[in-house]
Amino acid sequence: MEFNNIDEQVIQKYKEDETLMVRLFVQWCANHKLDPHALYQTAYPQQSANSVLKEVIDSDDGFEELHIDNETMLDVLQMFGNDDLAFVVADEIQRLKK
Repeated sequence: MEFNNIDEQVIQKYKEDETLMVRLFVQWCANHKLDPHALYQTAYPQQSANSVLKEVIDSDDGFEELHIDNETMLDVLQMFGNDDLAFVVADEIQRLKK
């Protein structure tokens, strides 16, 4: 029974961390006036809308003052295994530099 509780805690922690990662992504997009839905769809065209992404955008709870630098955004995405999204973000970073 104790294993069940630990499993639930691990799952809950991952969900919280994933939500934070999505919040950072949404904020990074806002900092650069980019559409997070569009970037996500570019990275994952085969997937339907991401419910966590929609939830974070809909909740918009005041991250507007936070600046997320490009390297941090790429590191966070890669840490969560979002390599396809990190690739799309890297392309946008290069486009923004021009």
